[in-house]
Amino acid sequence: MPVIFKRKQGASSLTTAVSELEDAVAARDGARTGPAFSAVMNVVQSASDAERVPAGPRLAALLPAFPPIGPRPMLAMAAGFCVEHGADPAACAEPILDGVLRDLRDALEFARRWTATGGTEDDLPEPDEKIIDDTLLARLAPDAYLATRLALAWCSIEKWQPPALAVLCRSAEVRRRDTSAILSACRDLAALERHDLKCLAYALAVLDDETLVVLHRPTGTGFEVRIGGIGDNFQLHTLLAHTLVGGGHVPGTPPSAESVRLATDPEPARGRTEAIATGAFELLAPNGARIWNEGLPDDIPVVEGRRLLVLDEPTYKRSWNADRFFPNLPGTAELTRVLTADETRVWSAHTSPDNGTRPPS
Repeated sequence: MPVIFKRKQGASSLTTAVSELEDAVAARDGARTGPAFSAVMNVVQSASDAERVPAGPRLAALLPAFPPIGPRPMLAMAAGFCVEHGADPAACAEPILDGVLRDLRDALEFARRWTATGGTEDDLPEPDEKIIDDTLLARLAPDAYLATRLALAWCSIEKWQPPALAVLCRSAEVRRRDTSAILSACRDLAALERHDLKCLAYALAVLDDETLVVLHRPTGTGFEVRIGGIGDNFQLHTLLAHTLVGGGHVPGTPPSAESVRLATDPEPARGRTEAIATGAFELLAPNGARIWNEGLPDDIPVVEGRRLLVLDEPTYKRSWNADRFFPNLPGTAELTRVLTADETRVWSAHTSPDNGTRPPS
């Protein structure tokens, strides 16, 4: 009689490892959890994509059960690695982003306690676990567990970036969730200048299905442009030039086809290119302040519920590498409507006298 319930030949070692980790965590069996976690980390990189796809959400779902002083960032990195190889980013996002926020807040609390006990922001320690000793922990809190949690968050917060980017850069659904608290905490921690969190901050600030009101000062014309998935203002600049100059709506030299492709190609970018994009405009806020190419579309001020951007003649010739900031994130900029002359005048009234668009003749 054949054996029905027997292990399939060639059963996934990753699937087996994840199941063992789930069982150990559910049983709160520390003796089993450590080896099971190590087994997952050992096999996830050698597993097939077919194995990683179902493993990603299962690994992410374990994050809330892992103690804050445990290897949660490494578990998140394993889940994020699975997302990079096909696992559903939306199914993995909530536990990963919740973990990011918790450790950002703990890292900020570390800094607060450091300065409250006689230190200064200038002498905050480098985020290296070598700094963690009994003296440091006693300085942070009488509770050794809490002190360890804060110190580990301070030292490991950058490890959360890859899994966070994996879910944010692969899903507009994830980016549309309210991540304002994470972005605020990320910027506060980055301001202390001990952590490199630029990529995380930029990903959290990406706009999707956002309508810009764009006023072209030299021609006195206005447009509504819907943008999405744009990682920085270099990419925005290229796409606005493609849409408005390339579309024949304003004069100028349109960007090259290659620079547009690099900004919009749905396929992930593969390595760095030598393609160059050339500036067609000066990007300005309604008050005349410059909107830097190095900045973000999120920097564009909101006026009457819409982001309002003014385009002027460039004050000098500028060019940049045309590769997009996030290789996995294609950008879009779609002209949805040309404003009427009256609408352009109304929006122009929100700009400073030195930065108003000329009314159409």
